[in-house]
Amino acid sequence: MLRDDILKTCTEHKHALIFAAGVATALVGTKIIKSKAFKDATTKGMATVMSAKKDAEECFQDMKENAEDIVVDANAETKKEIYVESKE
Repeated sequence: MLRDDILKTCTEHKHALIFAAGVATALVGTKIIKSKAFKDATTKGMATVMSAKKDAEECFQDMKENAEDIVVDANAETKKEIYVESKE
Protein backbone atom coordinates (compact mmCIF):
# COMPACT_ATOMS: atom_id res chain seq x y z
CA MET A 1 0.00 0.00 0.00
CA LEU A 2 2.67 2.51 1.00
CA ARG A 3 4.70 1.57 -2.07
CA ASP A 4 1.71 2.23 -4.32
CA ASP A 5 1.15 5.63 -2.70
CA ILE A 6 4.79 6.61 -3.20
CA LEU A 7 4.74 5.43 -6.81
CA LYS A 8 1.52 7.32 -7.47
CA THR A 9 2.97 10.49 -5.90
CA CYS A 10 6.14 10.16 -7.99
CA THR A 11 4.23 9.78 -11.23
CA GLU A 12 2.06 12.78 -10.39
CA HIS A 13 5.06 15.00 -9.64
CA LYS A 14 7.62 13.69 -12.14
CA HIS A 15 8.60 17.20 -13.32
CA ALA A 16 9.53 18.13 -9.75
CA LEU A 17 11.52 14.91 -9.44
CA ILE A 18 13.33 15.61 -12.71
CA PHE A 19 14.17 19.10 -11.47
CA ALA A 20 15.42 17.75 -8.14
CA ALA A 21 17.53 15.14 -9.95
CA GLY A 22 19.03 17.90 -12.13
CA VAL A 23 19.92 19.98 -9.09
CA ALA A 24 21.46 16.94 -7.37
CA THR A 25 23.46 16.11 -10.49
CA ALA A 26 24.75 19.68 -10.71
CA LEU A 27 25.83 19.64 -7.07
CA VAL A 28 27.58 16.29 -7.37
CA GLY A 29 29.19 17.37 -10.66
CA THR A 30 30.53 20.53 -9.04
CA LYS A 31 32.07 18.52 -6.21
CA ILE A 32 33.69 16.12 -8.68
CA ILE A 33 35.09 18.88 -10.88
CA LYS A 34 36.58 20.71 -7.90
CA SER A 35 38.26 17.57 -6.54
CA LYS A 36 42.04 17.22 -6.67
CA ALA A 37 41.82 13.72 -8.17
CA PHE A 38 39.77 15.03 -11.10
CA LYS A 39 42.22 17.87 -11.71
CA ASP A 40 45.18 15.47 -11.58
CA ALA A 41 43.49 13.07 -14.00
CA THR A 42 42.65 15.83 -16.47
CA THR A 43 46.19 17.22 -16.26
CA LYS A 44 47.69 13.80 -16.98
CA GLY A 45 45.24 13.33 -19.82
CA MET A 46 46.15 16.69 -21.34
CA ALA A 47 49.87 15.89 -21.05
CA THR A 48 49.29 12.59 -22.83
CA VAL A 49 47.37 14.30 -25.63
CA MET A 50 50.07 16.95 -26.04
CA SER A 51 52.77 14.27 -26.16
CA ALA A 52 50.82 12.29 -28.77
CA LYS A 53 50.36 15.46 -30.83
CA LYS A 54 54.10 16.17 -30.72
CA ASP A 55 54.90 12.59 -31.77
CA ALA A 56 52.37 12.77 -34.61
CA GLU A 57 53.85 16.07 -35.85
CA GLU A 58 57.36 14.57 -35.82
CA CYS A 59 56.14 11.47 -37.67
CA PHE A 60 54.34 13.62 -40.24
CA GLN A 61 57.47 15.72 -40.76
CA ASP A 62 59.55 12.57 -41.32
CA MET A 63 57.00 11.23 -43.82
CA LYS A 64 56.96 14.58 -45.62
CA GLU A 65 60.75 14.65 -45.89
CA ASN A 66 60.82 11.05 -47.15
CA ALA A 67 58.15 11.84 -49.73
CA GLU A 68 60.10 14.88 -50.92
CA ASP A 69 63.22 12.72 -51.27
CA ILE A 70 61.29 10.16 -53.30
CA VAL A 71 59.96 12.89 -55.59
CA VAL A 72 63.45 14.34 -56.08
CA ASP A 73 64.87 10.87 -56.85
CA ALA A 74 62.02 10.13 -59.26
CA ASN A 75 62.57 13.42 -61.05
CA ALA A 76 66.29 12.72 -61.28
CA GLU A 77 65.63 9.28 -62.80
CA THR A 78 63.19 10.81 -65.28
CA LYS A 79 65.72 13.43 -66.28
CA LYS A 80 68.41 10.75 -66.77
CA GLU A 81 66.09 8.75 -69.00
CA ILE A 82 65.19 11.82 -71.05
CA TYR A 83 68.83 12.75 -71.58
CA VAL A 84 69.82 9.20 -72.46
CA GLU A 85 67.04 8.95 -75.06
CA SER A 86 67.98 12.31 -76.62
CA LYS A 87 71.61 11.24 -77.18
CA GLU A 88 70.55 8.20 -79.21
